[in-house]
Amino acid sequence: MDFSENFRIALRALAANKLRSVLTMLGIIIGVGAVVALMAIGNGATASITSQVQG
Repeated sequence: MDFSENFRIALRALAANKLRSVLTMLGIIIGVGAVVALMAIGNGATASITSQVQG
């Protein structure tokens, strides 16, 4: 089995399970967004506390 055959099989599986594929992609997008948001909040809190401590 070469790459192109594997790719075609994967596309057929995605097309056969559209709802599952959409929900999986949505979950990944929400998860990545949540991690990015939490990192931004953490960095902002760190910067705020550092500036308050330094005066």
